Amino acid sequence: MVQLLATWFYLGKSPWAPGTLGTLGAVPLVWLLAQLHPLAYMGWALALCVISVFVATAHELKLGVHDSGEIVIDEVVGFVVAMTWLPFSWVFCLSAFLLFRFLDIWKPFPIGWLDRKIQGGIGVVTDDVAAGIITNMVLQLVYFKTGFL
Repeated sequence: MVQLLATWFYLGKSPWAPGTLGTLGAVPLVWLLAQLHPLAYMGWALALCVISVFVATAHELKLGVHDSGEIVIDEVVGFVVAMTWLPFSWVFCLSAFLLFRFLDIWKPFPIGWLDRKIQGGIGVVTDDVAAGIITNMVLQLVYFKTGFL
């Protein structure tokens, strides 16, 4: 069960861009969560954050490698956070996907700092949650201040 979740149904096992595939694999989950009341969405997002820390920790211990590329549950959680309180549409999904992946790969401050300083499963997840929060803040700002998107 740990490997199934850590690799998000084995998408993380892909030899090509496992983080990108893991993020794409989060879209159906975000669609399901978007059907819920916003507070229920937040509850699930928080629960997924906690679960992902335990799953990432267990998978790291099994592999003996910190933040293995096949662990993509962190990308799933980061994308869930990125889409929090945003309308579920192809425009928002695509915008959130592109910005989240850019931030997750580039790792500007504070994302890169968190990635380097925090070890274990919580470290695996924290930088992606930070990328998700920043993505969400940017899209909220664009959406509510300009009406664009």
